[in-house]
Amino acid sequence: MTVAEPHPARPSEVRAVAAYRQVREATAALLAQGPPGVGAEPVAHCPGWTVRDLVAHLVEICARVHGRVTGSTPGPVPDGGLPELLDEWERLSGPVEEFLAGPGSMDRNILVMDAFTHELDLRQALGVPPPVDHSALPVASGVLLTGLSASLDGHGLPPLTVETEHGRHVAGTGVPVATMSGPWHEVYLSLAGRRTTAQIRSLRWSADPGRWLPAFTWGPFRVPESAVAEPAR
Repeated sequence: MTVAEPHPARPSEVRAVAAYRQVREATAALLAQGPPGVGAEPVAHCPGWTVRDLVAHLVEICARVHGRVTGSTPGPVPDGGLPELLDEWERLSGPVEEFLAGPGSMDRNILVMDAFTHELDLRQALGVPPPVDHSALPVASGVLLTGLSASLDGHGLPPLTVETEHGRHVAGTGVPVATMSGPWHEVYLSLAGRRTTAQIRSLRWSADPGRWLPAFTWGPFRVPESAVAEPAR
């Protein structure tokens, strides 16, 4: 009997696994470097949450995916502190990474996007700058641009060119009639419901942004009424 060689993972699948793993490892490193009692620190981008709540959310989402791919019933999130949560996240991640190594899909990409967005939330809570680059950024940004595109189309708005130091992308259907540009993390946070109308306006626009602002509220994301942090330039 001939045993078939496994197909090599496609680049998008490798990126998803590496991206999710980097978020988990970066989160652990950020917490290890945090101040005493870091788990009780508030997370301004997630009103009402502490750092521990944020990590518990990441573990809970991982547990749900783990249960789905293994057919097991997800157990409760550990009641202990951050070390116990991080140990549980690592324990659950093997089958989840195998899931991420499967054919590219929006479900897989959303898992990466959610985890990476919360890494940025954690960095803001701890006063740590966003990374210069991150393996999760292409995957997570793709989800947000897809969401913005659908929102633009749903509002009957013309498409936009979205530009950062990492490239140019068209959001919406058709020929773009304006460009929005800025540092990648400010554009990203604007698409992920973490920047106010005034902060979105403060990005570089080739036209008055007013007509496009309603499209920044989409899916789970809402434009906040008050600023959490000033844009970094």
